[in-house]
Amino acid sequence: MQYPERFSELPEYAFPRLRRLLSGVAPGGPEILMTIGEPRHPLPAMVGPAIAAHVADFSRYPPNEGLPALRDAITGWFGRRYGVTLDPARQVVPLNGTREGLFNAAIALCPETKSSSQPAIMMPNPFYQCYGVAALAVGAEPVMVPATAETGFLPDFGSLPAAVLDRVTLAYVCSPANPQGAVADRDYWRGLIALAERHDFRILADECYCEIYRDTAPVGALEVAQEVGADPERVLVFHSLSKRSSAPGLRSGFAAGGPETIAALLRLRAYSGAPLPLPLQHAAVALWSDEAHVIENRRLYREKFELADEILGGMPGYLSPQAGFFLWLDVGDGERAAVEIYRRTGVRVLPGAYLSRDAADGSNPGRAYVRVALVAEAAEVGAGLRAIRTVMETDNIQERTV
Repeated sequence: MQYPERFSELPEYAFPRLRRLLSGVAPGGPEILMTIGEPRHPLPAMVGPAIAAHVADFSRYPPNEGLPALRDAITGWFGRRYGVTLDPARQVVPLNGTREGLFNAAIALCPETKSSSQPAIMMPNPFYQCYGVAALAVGAEPVMVPATAETGFLPDFGSLPAAVLDRVTLAYVCSPANPQGAVADRDYWRGLIALAERHDFRILADECYCEIYRDTAPVGALEVAQEVGADPERVLVFHSLSKRSSAPGLRSGFAAGGPETIAALLRLRAYSGAPLPLPLQHAAVALWSDEAHVIENRRLYREKFELADEILGGMPGYLSPQAGFFLWLDVGDGERAAVEIYRRTGVRVLPGAYLSRDAADGSNPGRAYVRVALVAEAAEVGAGLRAIRTVMETDNIQERTV
């Protein structure tokens, strides 16, 4: 059978690729998984009762646009968090996981041509793989912009030639960034919004990690767009209960933006989407309406940030993250380090090259790194980090593998 040629450039997905890399390698100790960003804190107590109270609603199809109560809860939270008032009927759409929205946004919003040429979709490199496949799905050119230490681990989209920027229709940005934990500040958002206004493209702001931070809450893209008086259709943001509420299995998130943008997403969703089942929507209402469990969740992550600083602080290649729940650890060669760490200790980490793509000159902004997920309980995270440090110290991975 033949498949669309544009998908031929897709590499093997990160986690099957890691399994193949470690195939045949015996773990040097009890396995500790620090690869997948799946929150493992306790599920908030209100989820079960909310689902149980509405379990009979599994017999009904959920509305495409989501329950009014859920849209109200989402916009209420958004107003408290960012000081931005959204119309719950026209400016928000609940999602069955934010990946649905991040992918479908390209289908709903990317035109077939721009400036009489193939459209381009910008994204950071490294990046959440959904961004890249979304661009390919709509026949756009994925333009991957390095997000490195030199750029503050955020993409410098303004460095691209004007001829490329004039073809851009969408720009994906993740803040706090996966995997580096960098946070876009007001100046960054102002600059990007001005660039988008100048070259007429939309910003797709993936803010799924916005509630996991140390002390200062990250500023939001819509918050800054309102401050500068930008076109309300210029920015579309995505949020999730997976990270905020440690409820990845709930598959509940939302997109918020201008009324025309949301209407386009809803039109597509009517044909292709899968709205969240009603009992799960009621659970989401409870979660978006409560802050106590989020504060506790953040405290648990802050404890692990401090643990990482204590164990790895001062080690070459260690960067203390601003937010999110990953370490982006420079080990010289991520693949070799991942194998050696697993062989010596049983700890699984993800090579950074599996989250990024080679540039035209053969360089890869993730090749020197491994991503380490701090999602388990503190004792397990501490054991994993100590094991990683032991290997780094005894084998001097960073120097040996460059």
